[in-house]
Amino acid sequence: MKQTTVYDCSIIELDRHHSYRKGDISVVENNKTIPFSIKRIYYLYDIPGGENRGSHAHKELCQLIIAASGSFSVTIDDGNHKRTFNLNRNYQGLYLVSGIWRELHNFSSGSVCLVLASEIYDENDYIRNYTEFIYFKKR
Repeated sequence: MKQTTVYDCSIIELDRHHSYRKGDISVVENNKTIPFSIKRIYYLYDIPGGENRGSHAHKELCQLIIAASGSFSVTIDDGNHKRTFNLNRNYQGLYLVSGIWRELHNFSSGSVCLVLASEIYDENDYIRNYTEFIYFKKR
């Protein structure tokens, strides 16, 4: 497995088209807008104030995380370095490579977190324990 770092993750600016009469539209296309094919889409909503989400890593899966509504923060960790991104623009997404620990926090009221994933759900791809994550990164 390729050793990934938090510096392999970045904000991707989505195509944004505006019509004064009809509003905005942003488009995501497989292997064009994002560097993977989307195999799963899900969204988080009605998150109580003060709650965190995530707190895991993926062995293979990559993601694009978008604040479709409202705002929240994503702290990523590669075992050596941490970075925090504040997501609050629905035409931007945080591209996460595999092998990165993530924690989502500071959700605003009514926020919606949209996640585009490179793989279908597979429990075996998850690392849910931080100590196991550090061991995985050092292999």
